[in-house]
Amino acid sequence: MPISATGNNAMCSGEGRSPWAPAFAGALSRGRESGFTLIELMVVLLIIGLAAGAVVLSLPDPRGRLTDEAERFAARAVAARDLAILEGRPVAVRVTARGYAFDRRQGGAWVPLSDKSFASRPWKEGTAALVGQGATIRAAFDATGQPSAPATIVLSRSGEQVRISIAADGGVRVGV
Repeated sequence: MPISATGNNAMCSGEGRSPWAPAFAGALSRGRESGFTLIELMVVLLIIGLAAGAVVLSLPDPRGRLTDEAERFAARAVAARDLAILEGRPVAVRVTARGYAFDRRQGGAWVPLSDKSFASRPWKEGTAALVGQGATIRAAFDATGQPSAPATIVLSRSGEQVRISIAADGGVRVGV
């Protein structure tokens, strides 16, 4: 009497086997029941470990690249220069070790810009501008887009440095 869809015990042991069944059919059914060997499990764990290591190493820094932060700052400095040209009055970018802000010359004094795109911004965590202890760098763009003086801002994070240069012609460039 058959005990499964594939046959009965007699067929697995070789008794009553049909002439076209392979001689090793009994060995195959017994081998499948034994499971995985320790070596096979270790190889699978090794492959999973290598894949997980590759994923962890390829994850980007959650703070972003330092060059991206420098380019973001440079784009805002260019926008401040353009604002100075459009409004016909000086606009300055003020850089400290902890962040940067934009000011407009109004009534003989520097007044912070209230526009959201020119709001005061801190550097990302771990990033600092190398301006000296308590120092501030101010680059003021006049109505023609020329800065008051050329300036170089150096951003630093974890030993990496990126320079942002404000040239005498008003150009803002990012370089390593």
